Amino acid sequence: MSDQLDADSIARLSLHDSRRFGIQHAQTLHRLVLLERWSMPAGSKVLELGCGQGDCTTVIASVVGEKGSVVAVDPADLSYGSPYTLGQAQSHISGGPLGGRITWVQESPQNYLSHVAPSGSESFDATVLAHCLWYFSSPSLILSTFRSIKQHSKRLLLAEWSLVATDPSAQPHVLAALTQAALECRKSESISNVRTVLSPKRIIELALAAGWSLETETYVQPTEGLLDGQWEVDACLSPTFGMQIEEHVSDERERSVVNALRDACEANLKTVKGGQNGVRAMDVWVASFI
Repeated sequence: MSDQLDADSIARLSLHDSRRFGIQHAQTLHRLVLLERWSMPAGSKVLELGCGQGDCTTVIASVVGEKGSVVAVDPADLSYGSPYTLGQAQSHISGGPLGGRITWVQESPQNYLSHVAPSGSESFDATVLAHCLWYFSSPSLILSTFRSIKQHSKRLLLAEWSLVATDPSAQPHVLAALTQAALECRKSESISNVRTVLSPKRIIELALAAGWSLETETYVQPTEGLLDGQWEVDACLSPTFGMQIEEHVSDERERSVVNALRDACEANLKTVKGGQNGVRAMDVWVASFI
């Protein structure tokens, strides 16, 4: 499923700028790798939490086939997103050949899970959270979500940035993520991509506490075309980020920690051949729980 032709055809089902198709293709190819690691059978009924614009949704819908289905849930407003909004992206996918397999839900995962099915029943063969755990506002919210999923799903399938940089050129991505998290945890509300940083070790602890058992885990190195590392480094080193540190971090010792992380990101960037354009995305942790 993860060969070049499959990634190409699935990627074209998403709303994208034809002049920058490589970005969408890389995102789709990465999700195909995740689905391979999860070994999701055709015909599966899947719940996807934190679906966003549907980068993983289209891949799941392709893998489960005509007899499968995907309920894709995201709390963001349909006007959120760039260069295309969630509403635009999801509507475009719905109008394509996979639209009949996908149900979009604009609701928080917690609210959706509270009314999806009677307690104790297993409505879904699997629940997927792909690159969305860092969007949660706290570890306790992730724990309660894992517990709720346990009531409705046979498997829990997770993929998140690992904080591991096998390739040294991915180290700035790791530091950028930690820097953003150090700032965002000092805000009363956050709309950042990085709100709660958790390592795989801590995510496993939360899943086990929620009653899940670890089935498999592995690490994958993203391809060069996955630009998330470059985007996060750019956000971390932007002048706007510096102003936010001054605005939200009043304690001088706490501010020194955030600035030290930011300086480390900048210093490590100088060691990367090609500068910011040479930054690779960090390794991705992929796990399955039952």
